[in-house]
Amino acid sequence: MRQSPPTDSEETSASGWATIIRVAPYIWPKEGGGWVKRRVVLALVALVAAKLIAVATPFFYKAAVDTLSGEGTADAAWTLGAGAIGLTVAYGMARLMNTGLQQLRDALFAPVGQRALRKVALRTFRHIHRMSMRYHITRKTGGLSRIIERGVKGVDFLLRFLIFSIFPLILELFLVGIVLWAAFDFWYLFVVVVVIALYVAFTFKVTEWRVKLRRQMNDSDTDANQKAIDSLLNYETVKYFGAEDREAARYDIAMEGYERAAVRTSYSLSFLNFGQAFLITSGLVIVMVMAAIGVQNGSLTVGDFVMVNAYMIQITMPLNFLGTVYREIRQALVDMGEMFGLLDQAPDVTEADGAQPLDVSGGKIELRDVHFGYDPEREILKGITLTAKPGETVAIVGPTGSGKSTIGRLLFRFYDVSAGALCIDGQDVRDVTQRSLHDAIGVVPQDTVLFNDTIGYNIAYGKGGATQDEVIEAAKAASIHDFISSLPDGYDTTVGERGLKLSGGEKQRVGIARTLLKNPPILLLDEATSALDTATERDIQGALARASQGRTVLIIAHRLSTVADADRIVVLDDGRIVEQGSHADLLEKDGRYAGLWYRQQSDEAA
Repeated sequence: MRQSPPTDSEETSASGWATIIRVAPYIWPKEGGGWVKRRVVLALVALVAAKLIAVATPFFYKAAVDTLSGEGTADAAWTLGAGAIGLTVAYGMARLMNTGLQQLRDALFAPVGQRALRKVALRTFRHIHRMSMRYHITRKTGGLSRIIERGVKGVDFLLRFLIFSIFPLILELFLVGIVLWAAFDFWYLFVVVVVIALYVAFTFKVTEWRVKLRRQMNDSDTDANQKAIDSLLNYETVKYFGAEDREAARYDIAMEGYERAAVRTSYSLSFLNFGQAFLITSGLVIVMVMAAIGVQNGSLTVGDFVMVNAYMIQITMPLNFLGTVYREIRQALVDMGEMFGLLDQAPDVTEADGAQPLDVSGGKIELRDVHFGYDPEREILKGITLTAKPGETVAIVGPTGSGKSTIGRLLFRFYDVSAGALCIDGQDVRDVTQRSLHDAIGVVPQDTVLFNDTIGYNIAYGKGGATQDEVIEAAKAASIHDFISSLPDGYDTTVGERGLKLSGGEKQRVGIARTLLKNPPILLLDEATSALDTATERDIQGALARASQGRTVLIIAHRLSTVADADRIVVLDDGRIVEQGSHADLLEKDGRYAGLWYRQQSDEAA
């Protein structure tokens, strides 16, 4: 017999429990973390003690009222003969102890919760950095940051309110139910149970509907945030094309979607709040009427009437809170589900089992019949076989789209080859640890992106724990020390977001200095000077020449004048090697390279 597919609520419930289970190890570690477990246990003890005192508190209130009304119940054994004043003081002390225990509970749990937040945030941060290049170029940075932000906040909310709101509420309702049954009769309990059941059912049903609306609102919020960040990151481009109004209109359209979703969410909240108030008020009135009848016929005292009212108010307040807490918990579960979904995505490029560190003896690079395509339907490299000997400088040139930069990405293992192999000193890059591979290769890209920090920090980024003297030596080798020294703040000069306060040549020199400080045996220059003017390019070439000494160097270039001195030049076209040799040899062949050379020379002369 075919089973019916699960409903949305069933899927949501299953997903919610799965998310809660994934959070549990952060507050109750499987191994170690003894102090964490002790704090959790003590916090729970304080929680239970607080609820026991809260349930006992109305009895002092009742006894004081009966004493003042002359109904004589204050001489019961548990009051120890205390008068109305003593009972009132006891009532106040009980309320104070209840509040004190709750604050103690929160204080005990605070380090546990903050530790959990730090662990979750760190794990997410590390995971995102482990993800492959393919993931990062397809994700929207603004949306990604929003998912992480909401997910971490969701963990915080879940830890605080699931443990210290839902569980205490259930415990308190259970204890109050026992008191109502024992001190009065079954019908009081019956009314309270029915009201609570209707309240919970109504709250959960409407909240499930609201969660869908909140999800739509989140999607709109993420979209608007991504558009805002994208526009601000491309500030210069917006200005170049006078597109401020277009960007504002684009952002406004996204915010309009958020506005509509937010309004629907607000309407649903009003409906939920009124429905909850109706059910709670109805239950309160019914129970109070029953108690009033009992007082009139003499079966109950005025103190009993007051105590019933106190208990109803006592459970009404957390029940009203339940609506808010449940909504927020459901939203937190949605946000955390998105974050854990991100954590569940495996990177395309992973380390092989038993991967060993790369052992660089000379820096020989080999591409053995390499095939690769970003899209399986469109192959970029079509059987590349190439060797760069230790200490050799090999330039890879060719028209746009020929696959030059792709070789650099494969060397750094941003992607894995589809077929063939890429080896360094005979070791397949897929069989070595990614950390050791990345340590062995220094990259100077076409556009050096800098952190929004100081020049000194950006150069020192090339080597963890670099000293100031090492930073200065690297800057001198990259011919940028004199420029930095001329600045008012020197190496403490901030470069702005993505290094926008520096010129293109200055940024490239910082990038070269950073790579020199790293001191890798293999150097990859990926269009390192293509974005610079001719004069600046000549200055940079000297720094690059010094950086290349004693290293195996791959130069990926479009401007052929920058590679004329390379030991060997490899010409790519449509993903295949069509020529290779020295600059002089290739000009003598009068083939594809010679045609590109003379064309570029005539363009520069013009």
